[in-house]
This record gives sequence, C-alpha cells and structure tokens, in this order.
Amino acid sequence: MSLSNNKIKYIRSLKEKKFRDEHRTFIAEGTKLVFDLLETCRCQLIAALPEVLSAHPGVSAEEIVEASESELKKATLLATAPQVIAVFYQPENIVEQIQPEGKLFLVLDGVQDPGNVGTIVRIADWFGIDHIVCSPDTADLFNPKTVQATMGAIARVGVSYTDIGIFLRKHNHLPVYGTFLDGENIYSDTLSEQGIIVMGSEGKGIRPDIAAAINRRLFIPNFPLNRTTSESLNVAAATAIVCAEFRRRTF
Repeated sequence: MSLSNNKIKYIRSLKEKKFRDEHRTFIAEGTKLVFDLLETCRCQLIAALPEVLSAHPGVSAEEIVEASESELKKATLLATAPQVIAVFYQPENIVEQIQPEGKLFLVLDGVQDPGNVGTIVRIADWFGIDHIVCSPDTADLFNPKTVQATMGAIARVGVSYTDIGIFLRKHNHLPVYGTFLDGENIYSDTLSEQGIIVMGSEGKGIRPDIAAAINRRLFIPNFPLNRTTSESLNVAAATAIVCAEFRRRTF
C-alpha cells in the first residue's frame, strides 16, 4: 500500500492547530521520535520506508503504510524528508488530576516560541519533572516544531493548559518560585525539594497578576556581578539553570 494523496494532505494539514484540534491528533517525524512516542502514545498512522518497517516488525498502529522516499518528501513538514512519519492521538492530561505535593512542577506563563516550549519539555524530562502546566497562550505542545524540539520527551512529560492564576492560587500552600531581577540569588537562597517553578514569556517575563501568586522570588546572577551583559537569558536556558540548581541540592 502506498501513501495516498489524501493521506499526504491529511498529514500536512496537521501543521495547523485547527486541524490538530479537530482530529485530536499530531504529527511526529523521524525514527527516534516516532519510536519513542510509540511506547506511550496511541498511533493512528505510520508511513515509513520498507526497510524501517522490516527493522521494527512489532510496530503497532491503526494503519501502517510502506511509503517511498518521494511520498515521504511530499508529506513531510521538515526541510529533509525523514524515513518515517507518524500521526498520533493527543494524550489527555487533565490539570484537575495533578497532585503537586512532594514534587517539583514547572508552570509556563505565555512562552510563545514552539522551540522554547519543546526544549523546556526536554529539560523537564532530563531533570525528572513529570508535568508542566501552561497558560492558554503558551505555544501548543502539538505544534510540529514543538514536538520535534522535545526530542521524544513529549512521551514522558505530561503537559496541561489552564488558567495558571487559578492553578497557583489553588496550590499556594506550596513554595511557588519565579525568576525576577529583584529576587534572591538562586545559588545562595534556600530551595525546597517540592514546589512550583514559574517561567515567564520571552519578551515580557512573568505577568504581574501571576507574579502576585509567587511567594519565592529568585534571581539568576550574571558573572561577574555588575558587569554589563545581555539584558536577559533565553527562557529555555534560564529554565535549565533553575532546574539544575534545584536538583543539585538533592545530591
């Protein structure tokens, strides 16, 4: 069975959020990403070169298609066609079921770049943070650019979208951390093993109404202090620094 024009059209339509929402599916491309996702996500369609399918005889999907290089090239959203493209059903992550107690959680406030969001999911996976709560205007987890940037971490980290102000107020009995220029030096301040870390948008940082719900203000100092330097850090880089410092304290 070849990859039909209708299937190619369907795969390419998933570049748009309205079609991802309509079908409750998303696209993943590349051998490692696809086979990582197969471990946890229900797969609707796999289109792959014959040699890829031969190398993975136990692959499970509702529909499996042997595709040619030219067909994959027509279907791909990447600059270079991969050996395998798959369509997965979106997992359900219900924010009301989250229990932050005893854990470290990430909250994203309006982080709009898909690459940054995907990288943050990957960072969370590396540092053992199993859930991220996002404001509705944070980049869509299932945007193809976000999915690619997670490098498979999307299979292990739950991501939910909700009113983060309500979420933070509901859990204000926990330490709620955020990074600010007037915060306490993260390297000398006391950090807990549980709590919520809020990261703000690329251009505006944490919004004032969300900042009001933060009870622990942190600052990532530049080196050396008082040296003229960049205005701010990329949000994904800042997230990695914060998560690394929290986890360093547990060793």
